[in-house]
Amino acid sequence: MPTASSTPPPRPLTFTLLAYDGVELLDLTGPCEVFTTAARVAARPDGARLPGAAIAAGWQVRTVSRDGAAVRSRAGLRLLPDGGFDDARPALSAPAASVAPEVCEAPAPPATPTDILLIPGGVTDAAEACPATRAWLQRQAPAAQVLAAVCTGSFILAAAGLLQGPRRVTTHPEDLAPMRARWPQLQVLDGPRWVVDDRLWTSAGISAGIDLSLALVAHLASPALAERTARQMDYRWISQPE
Repeated sequence: MPTASSTPPPRPLTFTLLAYDGVELLDLTGPCEVFTTAARVAARPDGARLPGAAIAAGWQVRTVSRDGAAVRSRAGLRLLPDGGFDDARPALSAPAASVAPEVCEAPAPPATPTDILLIPGGVTDAAEACPATRAWLQRQAPAAQVLAAVCTGSFILAAAGLLQGPRRVTTHPEDLAPMRARWPQLQVLDGPRWVVDDRLWTSAGISAGIDLSLALVAHLASPALAERTARQMDYRWISQPE
């Protein structure tokens, strides 16, 4: 029988964030900053004493676009992801080509597991309609511990068929009515900055995604690490969803 000292440590969690043309910049970069800052704080000598620091110090954060190419955010800034849906190629320097039906085909199964899958909002029409994006989400979602969406990222999850049944969700206040109209089976809540329904986490607009991400740090590691992360970011964390 293996002893406690010989038991290998748990595999570090991998956070995967979807990047696509039209993504809202802070919806993507805000959570990325939270998770990477939490890992950095946890790895420091003064942070290593915090509850959950040993878990968070090894966290890996990656951004993924359909083909690994650069995407252009809603604000116009180009972002270079870490790879594509198949994880077979490094990120490219050229901007993403326009989506054509023959390009949007189902990808191969991912080589790197996703533990926390986060979908940022933005102009989501093309991402919702892309078969490759929907297929990738359907492949990633079953094994993920957490499915998270910031703002209108919840529209992408719903379009991929991942919000079945009367799930409790939220989204940007200006998009509550469209979400209710398109997916009447959902319980779309107005008011909370974020909503947790089992492993599904959804937030309201933009900055609420940072609050949701810090709440995830508290959930996965500890509230103390989340508070230290917010302090390191010089961010006033709204730690309660309502």
